[in-house]
Amino acid sequence: QVQLVESGGGLVQAGDSLRLSCAASGGTFSSYHMGWFRQAPGKEREFVAAINRGGSNTYYSDSVKGRFTISRDNAKSTVYLRMNSLKPEDTAVYYCGAGNTIASKRLYSDYWGQGTQVTVSS
Repeated sequence: QVQLVESGGGLVQAGDSLRLSCAASGGTFSSYHMGWFRQAPGKEREFVAAINRGGSNTYYSDSVKGRFTISRDNAKSTVYLRMNSLKPEDTAVYYCGAGNTIASKRLYSDYWGQGTQVTVSS
């Protein structure tokens, strides 16, 4: 079973950039597809981005495409989310996920981190 720990969240202004990290332990990192999700207050958790096991394919929600970039370093058992041109509507708790299924261009996560808060002020 894999454990996931996110870091890198914080308070930024609109237009700023931020990079989230998710460190994995307890499993074979390279055997999992990885992804990021977010949950804003009063809303359901939504898919943000995913990357396949080898890092050759990436997937994004329409709301972040062109602004966010997901990447992974299998040697460091870490997945990243680079977020550029942040908007107030990006404010949410961001969760890292690991799973064995990518379908319909999104990750179906079996494991979750505890989340990291991202707040974008206008």
